[in-house]
Amino acid sequence: MTNQNVIVSDRKPILGSKTITVSVSNSPLFSSPPTYFTFPRRKFLELLEAADNNNKNNLGAGKIASWVDSMRDSSPTRLRSSSHDSDSDNETKTSWIVRFPSALNMFDEIMNAAKGKQIVMFLDYDGTLSPIVEDPDKAYITHEMREVVKDVALNFPTAIVTGRSVDKVRAFVKLNEIYYAGSHGMDIEGPTNENSYGESNQGVLFQPAREFVPMIEKVVKILKEKTKCIPGAMVENNKFCLSVHFRRVDEKRWAALAEQVKSVLVDYPKLKLTQGRKVLEIRPTIKWDKGQALNFLLKSLGFENSETVVPVYIGDDRTDEDAFKVLREKGQGFGILVSKVPKETNASYSLKDPSQVNEFLKRLVEWKRKTVGEE
Repeated sequence: MTNQNVIVSDRKPILGSKTITVSVSNSPLFSSPPTYFTFPRRKFLELLEAADNNNKNNLGAGKIASWVDSMRDSSPTRLRSSSHDSDSDNETKTSWIVRFPSALNMFDEIMNAAKGKQIVMFLDYDGTLSPIVEDPDKAYITHEMREVVKDVALNFPTAIVTGRSVDKVRAFVKLNEIYYAGSHGMDIEGPTNENSYGESNQGVLFQPAREFVPMIEKVVKILKEKTKCIPGAMVENNKFCLSVHFRRVDEKRWAALAEQVKSVLVDYPKLKLTQGRKVLEIRPTIKWDKGQALNFLLKSLGFENSETVVPVYIGDDRTDEDAFKVLREKGQGFGILVSKVPKETNASYSLKDPSQVNEFLKRLVEWKRKTVGEE
């Protein structure tokens, strides 16, 4: 496994401090600047002890790397605070909610800014429209959510942007009125029947990674064979990318699974490894992500240089940050992060879970109907 450096912060400790800050660099999964984690002193010592017990014959890098993998997998961008320090925890949450207020609480303000402009909706799927579940094949959308998404699509141009394949997410959602951007935006399809915007039978709009399909299929077969010895591991073919899910894998096997994946990718330099919520994502190295997909769809809809469009992107995952970043850099529209815990994000607002997403979308439709009635 690649060497990894874990350095305890050299800041002078506060007397009686219950937390420890460490910096992590040279990750076995990513090439990135050091990442800082702050968490309970007791938990840190427990993790080191556990790593030591599991790696008595492997000094240094191996045991720490296994711990870091586990921490990254459980919450790669979460702002840690001690569960034994309620005051600190509440302070962290309060500070975060001030920076990223609830989109429900700020709904009137948001809509006032959007009045007279064209809203375009972008929605992630897993963790946004459907709950995160143990079995990715059972991430079903509720009937109520499906109906509200349909209502949104009848009032605003709407796209679902997901890491799943278009076929898989379309089978879940069962709506023809919307755009689907699967494989993290590398497979974009338009509505397949006529809607209020006069679009009909558009089918495939863009597939920038088409040449990688045979390679993806080959890697899927190899990884299924390589990972079948690890209980709970699941390899999902998303057509233009693939996912290795390990939400159901025992924590002690996470590092082994990551090593298996990395060993396969050594022979495929045109593929890259990224990470989401309890999932390893393997994608082509082309410069394309959910942010690029958002821009492409805005251009396809004729809003590329429009100053009267308000793109709204709702998502919960690390990969959605690419879209949030695009909106922030544009200074146009806004991102809404779906999360129950504080996380670093480029979004402007927050919602806690899919039930709050449902409520926000319902209020959006009601607002639209009311404003149309007032015209």
